[in-house]
Amino acid sequence: MFKSRDQLEALIVTDEMNAVEYPLMEDFYTIQGEGAHSGRPAYFIRTAGCDVNCWWCDVRESWDEDAHPRETVGNIVERAKDSGAEFAVITGGEPLLHDLDPMTFKLKQAGIQTHIETSGSSPLSGYLDWITLSPKRFKEPIDDIFPYVDELKVVVLTRKDLEWAEKNAEKCPESTQLLLQPEWEKEGAVELIIDYVKEHPEWGISLQTHKFMGVR
Repeated sequence: MFKSRDQLEALIVTDEMNAVEYPLMEDFYTIQGEGAHSGRPAYFIRTAGCDVNCWWCDVRESWDEDAHPRETVGNIVERAKDSGAEFAVITGGEPLLHDLDPMTFKLKQAGIQTHIETSGSSPLSGYLDWITLSPKRFKEPIDDIFPYVDELKVVVLTRKDLEWAEKNAEKCPESTQLLLQPEWEKEGAVELIIDYVKEHPEWGISLQTHKFMGVR
Protein backbone atom coordinates (compact mmCIF):
# COMPACT_ATOMS: atom_id res chain seq x y z
CA MET A 1 0.00 0.00 0.00
CA PHE A 2 1.25 3.49 -0.85
CA LYS A 3 2.67 5.37 2.14
CA SER A 4 3.31 9.08 2.62
CA ARG A 5 6.72 10.61 3.20
CA ASP A 6 5.71 11.28 6.82
CA GLN A 7 5.04 7.58 7.30
CA LEU A 8 8.34 6.79 5.63
CA GLU A 9 10.29 8.99 8.02
CA ALA A 10 8.54 7.38 11.00
CA LEU A 11 9.54 3.83 10.10
CA ILE A 12 12.39 1.92 11.74
CA VAL A 13 13.96 -0.43 9.21
CA THR A 14 16.40 -3.25 9.90
CA ASP A 15 19.07 -4.67 7.61
CA GLU A 16 16.71 -7.56 6.89
CA MET A 17 15.19 -5.39 4.17
CA ASN A 18 18.43 -5.70 2.18
CA ALA A 19 17.86 -9.47 1.91
CA VAL A 20 14.44 -9.16 0.25
CA GLU A 21 14.60 -10.57 -3.29
CA TYR A 22 12.96 -9.61 -6.57
CA PRO A 23 12.92 -11.37 -9.94
CA LEU A 24 15.17 -9.10 -11.97
CA MET A 25 15.54 -9.04 -15.74
CA GLU A 26 18.13 -6.27 -15.78
CA ASP A 27 19.36 -3.09 -14.11
CA PHE A 28 21.59 -0.47 -15.71
CA TYR A 29 22.49 3.24 -15.79
CA THR A 30 21.16 5.05 -18.84
CA ILE A 31 19.17 8.06 -20.04
CA GLN A 32 15.42 8.15 -19.56
CA GLY A 33 14.16 8.19 -23.12
CA GLU A 34 10.48 9.03 -22.82
CA GLY A 35 7.86 10.81 -20.80
CA ALA A 36 8.12 13.81 -18.50
CA HIS A 37 11.69 12.98 -17.44
CA SER A 38 13.01 12.37 -20.93
CA GLY A 39 16.71 13.13 -21.21
CA ARG A 40 17.39 12.68 -17.50
CA PRO A 41 20.13 10.26 -16.33
CA ALA A 42 18.45 7.34 -14.58
CA TYR A 43 19.18 3.93 -13.10
CA PHE A 44 16.70 1.49 -14.62
CA ILE A 45 15.51 -1.48 -12.58
CA ARG A 46 13.46 -3.87 -14.71
CA THR A 47 11.59 -6.47 -12.67
CA ALA A 48 10.38 -9.70 -14.28
CA GLY A 49 6.78 -10.84 -14.46
CA CYS A 50 3.84 -9.31 -16.32
CA ASP A 51 0.08 -9.88 -16.32
CA VAL A 52 -0.68 -7.39 -19.10
CA ASN A 53 1.34 -8.71 -22.06
CA CYS A 54 0.97 -5.89 -24.60
CA TRP A 55 1.30 -7.32 -28.08
CA TRP A 56 3.60 -4.44 -29.12
CA CYS A 57 5.90 -4.88 -26.10
CA ASP A 58 9.61 -4.69 -26.97
CA VAL A 59 10.75 -6.45 -23.77
CA ARG A 60 8.66 -9.62 -23.93
CA GLU A 61 11.52 -11.50 -22.30
CA SER A 62 10.49 -9.73 -19.09
CA TRP A 63 7.08 -11.42 -18.97
CA ASP A 64 8.14 -14.76 -17.49
CA GLU A 65 9.13 -14.23 -13.87
CA ASP A 66 10.60 -17.72 -13.57
CA ALA A 67 12.98 -17.12 -16.48
CA HIS A 68 15.03 -14.60 -14.51
CA PRO A 69 17.21 -14.79 -11.39
CA ARG A 70 16.18 -13.30 -8.08
CA GLU A 71 18.33 -10.47 -6.75
CA THR A 72 18.52 -8.91 -3.31
CA VAL A 73 17.55 -5.35 -2.52
CA GLY A 74 21.00 -4.79 -1.06
CA ASN A 75 22.77 -5.69 -4.29
CA ILE A 76 20.38 -3.71 -6.48
CA VAL A 77 20.68 -0.58 -4.37
CA GLU A 78 24.44 -0.90 -4.12
CA ARG A 79 24.76 -0.98 -7.92
CA ALA A 80 22.44 2.01 -8.20
CA LYS A 81 24.57 3.95 -5.70
CA ASP A 82 27.79 2.97 -7.47
CA SER A 83 26.43 4.27 -10.78
CA GLY A 84 26.17 7.77 -9.36
CA ALA A 85 22.50 8.02 -10.34
CA GLU A 86 20.26 10.39 -8.42
CA PHE A 87 17.11 8.99 -10.00
CA ALA A 88 15.87 5.39 -10.35
CA VAL A 89 13.15 4.13 -12.69
CA ILE A 90 11.42 0.90 -11.68
CA THR A 91 9.76 -0.74 -14.65
CA GLY A 92 9.03 -4.17 -16.07
CA GLY A 93 7.27 -6.31 -16.97
CA GLU A 94 4.75 -5.04 -14.50
CA PRO A 95 6.59 -3.89 -11.37
CA LEU A 96 3.47 -3.66 -9.18
CA LEU A 97 3.15 -7.44 -9.23
CA HIS A 98 5.75 -7.16 -6.46
CA ASP A 99 5.72 -5.34 -3.12
CA LEU A 100 8.03 -2.44 -3.85
CA ASP A 101 8.22 -1.11 -0.29
CA PRO A 102 11.61 -2.71 0.57
CA MET A 103 13.39 -1.72 -2.65
CA THR A 104 12.08 1.82 -2.81
CA PHE A 105 12.67 2.47 0.88
CA LYS A 106 16.33 1.47 0.57
CA LEU A 107 16.74 3.50 -2.61
CA LYS A 108 15.39 6.60 -0.87
CA GLN A 109 17.54 5.85 2.17
CA ALA A 110 20.50 5.93 -0.23
CA GLY A 111 19.43 9.38 -1.46
CA ILE A 112 18.03 8.17 -4.81
CA GLN A 113 14.68 9.48 -6.06
CA THR A 114 12.24 6.78 -7.08
CA HIS A 115 10.06 6.68 -10.19
CA ILE A 116 7.75 3.89 -11.32
CA GLU A 117 6.32 3.15 -14.74
CA THR A 118 3.24 0.93 -14.42
CA SER A 119 0.04 -0.14 -16.12
CA GLY A 120 -1.68 0.14 -12.74
CA SER A 121 -3.07 -3.40 -13.00
CA SER A 122 -2.05 -4.30 -9.42
CA PRO A 123 -2.24 -2.47 -6.08
CA LEU A 124 0.17 0.41 -5.59
CA SER A 125 3.16 -0.10 -3.31
CA GLY A 126 6.44 1.68 -2.66
CA TYR A 127 7.85 4.99 -1.48
CA LEU A 128 7.64 6.87 -4.73
CA ASP A 129 8.56 10.37 -5.88
CA TRP A 130 6.99 10.07 -9.35
CA ILE A 131 4.30 7.74 -10.66
CA THR A 132 3.83 7.25 -14.39
CA LEU A 133 0.64 5.42 -15.28
CA SER A 134 0.53 3.85 -18.74
CA PRO A 135 -2.91 2.19 -18.79
CA LYS A 136 -3.80 -0.59 -21.22
CA ARG A 137 -7.28 -1.13 -22.66
CA PHE A 138 -7.10 -4.92 -22.36
CA LYS A 139 -6.29 -4.87 -18.60
CA GLU A 140 -7.60 -1.73 -16.99
CA PRO A 141 -5.82 -0.07 -14.06
CA ILE A 142 -7.38 -0.37 -10.63
CA ASP A 143 -8.99 2.82 -9.40
CA ASP A 144 -6.83 3.12 -6.27
CA ILE A 145 -3.83 4.36 -8.26
CA PHE A 146 -5.43 7.41 -9.87
CA PRO A 147 -5.16 9.90 -6.97
CA TYR A 148 -1.37 9.44 -7.00
CA VAL A 149 -0.65 9.70 -10.73
CA ASP A 150 1.94 12.34 -11.61
CA GLU A 151 2.10 11.46 -15.31
CA LEU A 152 -0.44 9.75 -17.54
CA LYS A 153 1.32 8.34 -20.61
CA VAL A 154 -0.91 6.55 -23.10
CA VAL A 155 0.49 4.56 -26.02
CA VAL A 156 -1.50 5.35 -29.16
CA LEU A 157 -2.05 3.13 -32.18
CA THR A 158 -5.59 4.10 -33.25
CA ARG A 159 -8.28 6.66 -32.46
CA LYS A 160 -9.73 4.26 -29.86
CA ASP A 161 -6.58 4.85 -27.82
CA LEU A 162 -7.32 8.58 -27.76
CA GLU A 163 -10.75 7.83 -26.29
CA TRP A 164 -9.08 5.53 -23.77
CA ALA A 165 -6.63 8.29 -22.87
CA GLU A 166 -9.43 10.75 -22.13
CA LYS A 167 -11.30 8.18 -20.04
CA ASN A 168 -8.25 7.74 -17.81
CA ALA A 169 -7.42 11.44 -17.70
CA GLU A 170 -10.83 12.12 -16.16
CA LYS A 171 -9.78 10.04 -13.12
CA CYS A 172 -6.43 11.77 -12.58
CA PRO A 173 -5.69 14.87 -10.47
CA GLU A 174 -5.66 18.22 -12.25
CA SER A 175 -1.89 18.39 -11.74
CA THR A 176 -1.23 15.19 -13.69
CA GLN A 177 0.92 15.67 -16.78
CA LEU A 178 -0.93 14.23 -19.79
CA LEU A 179 1.13 12.64 -22.57
CA LEU A 180 0.36 10.67 -25.72
CA GLN A 181 3.05 8.39 -27.11
CA PRO A 182 2.92 6.84 -30.59
CA GLU A 183 3.58 3.13 -30.82
CA TRP A 184 7.03 2.95 -32.38
CA GLU A 185 6.15 0.84 -35.42
CA LYS A 186 2.55 1.88 -36.07
CA GLU A 187 2.26 3.85 -39.30
CA GLY A 188 0.17 6.98 -38.92
CA ALA A 189 0.29 7.10 -35.13
CA VAL A 190 2.50 10.20 -35.01
CA GLU A 191 0.28 12.16 -37.39
CA LEU A 192 -2.82 11.10 -35.42
CA ILE A 193 -1.32 12.37 -32.18
CA ILE A 194 -0.07 15.64 -33.67
CA ASP A 195 -3.54 16.50 -34.96
CA TYR A 196 -5.13 15.56 -31.65
CA VAL A 197 -2.75 17.58 -29.49
CA LYS A 198 -3.27 20.65 -31.67
CA GLU A 199 -6.98 20.42 -30.87
CA HIS A 200 -6.47 19.38 -27.23
CA PRO A 201 -3.49 21.40 -25.91
CA GLU A 202 -3.84 19.98 -22.39
CA TRP A 203 -2.06 16.93 -23.84
CA GLY A 204 1.60 16.75 -24.79
CA ILE A 205 3.58 14.25 -26.86
CA SER A 206 6.08 11.71 -25.59
CA LEU A 207 8.56 10.13 -28.01
CA GLN A 208 10.88 7.19 -27.41
CA THR A 209 14.01 9.25 -27.84
CA HIS A 210 16.25 6.48 -26.52
CA LYS A 211 15.56 4.61 -29.76
CA PHE A 212 16.74 7.59 -31.77
CA MET A 213 19.83 7.89 -29.56
CA GLY A 214 20.60 4.18 -29.66
CA VAL A 215 20.65 3.72 -25.88
CA ARG A 216 18.81 1.15 -23.78
